[in-house]
Amino acid sequence: MNKKKFSVNLIELNLSILLISTSGALGKYIDLPIPITIGSRALLAGIILFFFCKWKNYSFKIEAKDLQTVLFSGILLGLHWVTYFYALKLSNVAIGMLSLFTYPAITAILEPLILKTKILKFHLLLSLLVLIGIYFLVPDFDIGNDNLKAVGFGIFSAFSYALRNIMMKSKVGKYNGSILMVYQLLIITVILFPFYFILDSSNMSTYVTETILLAIVTTAIGHTLFLYSFKNFSTITASIISCAQPVYGIIIGVFFLQEYPKFTTIIGGGIIILTVLAESLRIYFINKKTLTIPDR
Repeated sequence: MNKKKFSVNLIELNLSILLISTSGALGKYIDLPIPITIGSRALLAGIILFFFCKWKNYSFKIEAKDLQTVLFSGILLGLHWVTYFYALKLSNVAIGMLSLFTYPAITAILEPLILKTKILKFHLLLSLLVLIGIYFLVPDFDIGNDNLKAVGFGIFSAFSYALRNIMMKSKVGKYNGSILMVYQLLIITVILFPFYFILDSSNMSTYVTETILLAIVTTAIGHTLFLYSFKNFSTITASIISCAQPVYGIIIGVFFLQEYPKFTTIIGGGIIILTVLAESLRIYFINKKTLTIPDR
């Protein structure tokens, strides 16, 4: 990997994280039944990515032996989104996003077990630091109120997301990331479609703009870029760098929802940023050893 390409890959990864961070404020703001919100998000994003793939002439062919993995990963992605949005509704953007971000630690434990790779002590240390940061970031945690349920949903969402990312790691080198997202979004749309007839969706027109933003910015662009990053970084590396997401999300929440963080939130955010910088510097220096530096 040459120096320019490595820099572009790192920028794309961080951009994807910033775009995905908009999910917190949008998920909290959209006042619709969560299965309806997620189903609409998946449907719109799937349509956009489908036409994008047709325009780029990408092949939609998935080998039969890989269909089960793609199907299951789509279910996991749907579980991740639904439970994450429940965490947002039960608490606030900070608790919802931060409980989700136990997933780098979960990834660090699951990936070596599933992919039979070596466990790096450095990753476990960074995951521990992330958990410490989350401890400081969670404001007014009281197990006697809905915060406990929110954290429970967030951790389950984190587990689903970590497992989905690990499963996709083995497929992104074989299939185009946009194609994989189309299939996963189709699966989510089909599973959640019956809820349109069960739950009240009468006020959908009120949140059309926000739902479109959630579908295009957060999902179609953000999640696809993040999936592409697995070609260039391990899921653990991508997960740890993505710990900037709750910091971005809280900042977005301040501007759009007037949810102001406390001093402990700032401390926790600082710890998370330090872990992001530490992992970014680690992968930079590892890749620098193999970079091709052009002649002056």
